[in-house]
Amino acid sequence: MPDRFASIWFPNLATDHQIRVRPELYGLEFALAVPERGRMVVTASSAEAKALGIEAGMVVADARAILPSLIVLDDEAEVARQALRSLAEWCLRYTPTVALDTPDGLILDITGCAHLWGGEKAYVHDLIAKLHQAGYTARAALAGTVGAAWAHAHFGVSGTIVAPGEPHNGLLKLPPAALRLPPETVEKMQKLGFYYIGGFVRIPARMLRRRFGEDLMEKLNKALGYAHEFIEPIRQTTPYQERLPCLEPIVTATGIEIALQKLLETLCGRLAKEGKGLRKSVLRCYRVDGQVQRIDIVTNRASHHVKHLFRLFELKIKTIAPGFGIELFLLEAPEVEDMSVTQETMWDTTGGFESAAITELLDAVTGRTGTDAVHRYLPDEHHWPERSVKLVTSLREQPKTTWRTDRQRPVFLLPKPEIIEVTAPVPDYPPTVFRHKGKVHYIDKSEGPERIEQEWWLQQGLHRDYYTLEDQDGRRYWVFRLGPYSEEEEAERPEWFLHGFFA
Repeated sequence: MPDRFASIWFPNLATDHQIRVRPELYGLEFALAVPERGRMVVTASSAEAKALGIEAGMVVADARAILPSLIVLDDEAEVARQALRSLAEWCLRYTPTVALDTPDGLILDITGCAHLWGGEKAYVHDLIAKLHQAGYTARAALAGTVGAAWAHAHFGVSGTIVAPGEPHNGLLKLPPAALRLPPETVEKMQKLGFYYIGGFVRIPARMLRRRFGEDLMEKLNKALGYAHEFIEPIRQTTPYQERLPCLEPIVTATGIEIALQKLLETLCGRLAKEGKGLRKSVLRCYRVDGQVQRIDIVTNRASHHVKHLFRLFELKIKTIAPGFGIELFLLEAPEVEDMSVTQETMWDTTGGFESAAITELLDAVTGRTGTDAVHRYLPDEHHWPERSVKLVTSLREQPKTTWRTDRQRPVFLLPKPEIIEVTAPVPDYPPTVFRHKGKVHYIDKSEGPERIEQEWWLQQGLHRDYYTLEDQDGRRYWVFRLGPYSEEEEAERPEWFLHGFFA
C-alpha cells in the first residue's frame, strides 16, 4: 500500500483559538501583540482586522493609527502551542499517526485509513468540515509525500488530493517557498527568476547544490518522493488497534455494546492468527463535541477470548457518557503476550492458574474492584524479610525458589516495620508487654529469638532478633529488636519493631 500523508495548516490558529476561548471577540477587530525592543508589535490579527490592513509585524501604535478601535491582546505563544497539541489529539480519530508541524500545522499519516470514510475525497471533506465547525480556519491537502502535502496545503488549493505515485502533479506550478525553504534561499531564487518549482526542477542537481546549498536538494527530493521523510507522532502507534467510525453518532449503551463486540471480534481474530493474547486493552470513544471517553481492562493471563473480554468491558460501559453522540470507537491492545497451543485449549480444563475459570474469575474481580485488589506473590532468594517475597503481575511467572517452611513466617508482612514500646524482664529476653498504636498487649507465649543478619553485599546495618509473640487474646505477632543490648549504662537501648501478623 503506497504511503499517503495529509497536511493541515491553520493560518489563523492564534486568533481562532482566542475566539473559541472568548466568544465575545467574534466579529471584532482585534490583534495579538508582544513586546519587542521596547515597543508592542502585532503577531497576529483577526480576519476583520486583517481586512482593514492590520498585519503581523506592524507596530501597535501604527496599527491603532490605522484602526483606532483595534483591540490589542497579549500574545502568549504557549497558548497557541497548547491549542495545536489539542488539535493533534483531536485528529487521532482520523489516524493513529499525528505529528506536530509547528508553529501552526499538523502532519497526518493516513495510509490505510481513508477507506473508513468512503475514500480520500470524503476523508478530506469530513476533516475540513469538522475543523470549520469547531471554529478553526483550516487548509488541508493529501499526497504521497509529506513535502507535497505541505506544499499544496500552504500554497495550493485547499482540499487538493494528489494521486498516488504522482508527486509532480501540481507541485511544479507552486513557488519555491512551497518546499519549506528558508526565506533567504527563496529571496535568492526569486532574484534569479525562479518563481516556480518547475523552473529549476530539471536543472542538474550539482548546479543547484553549488548555488543554493544541500538544503534545497534535500527538500526537493523529499517532496518528489526520492528521499523518505520521517515524522514524530505525538503518540506512539499501537500495533494492535482497530477503529470503527459511525455513520450516525451513537448515544445508547446498546449501540456502544454492538460497536465493542465488532471491534473485539476483529482484534481477537488478528491476535488468534498470530498466536497472541492481550493483557491490557483500552476502548476510546470519540464524541462529536471533541471529548474522549475511555475505559480499560487488564487480564491476569493473555487472552483473545471475545466473550470473556466483552464481559470485562461490560462492567464499565455504564461509566461512558456519550454526550451528544460518539462518532468513532478505537480499541487498542497496548500489552500483548504470546500464547502457546496449550493455552488456546484451556477453556475446559481445571487446575490452579492453568484453569480458565480461575483466571476469568480473577479478571472479573479486578474489573469490579480495580487492579490493586488482587496480588500475587512469589518467594525470592533473600533472607532479609523485606526482600524475601516479590510482587508479580503475571500468572505464568514461575518461582525461582521454594517458600521457606523450616521457620514460621507471618501471613501479613508490613511493608515498613512499625516501632513499638516493650517491657522485658531481662534485656535479652522476649517482651512480656508491648504497646502498639496506643493499645497494650500482654504476652502469654513467645518463641525466639531468630537472628537475621543484613545482606552486606546489598546493604549495611544492624542485625535483627525476631520473636513470635501471642497476646492475651490469642493474636500472634512477629516483632524484632534492632541490634544488640549493650551492658554499658550510658548506651542507648535498642529499638523494637512490629513487622508482621500471623493468622
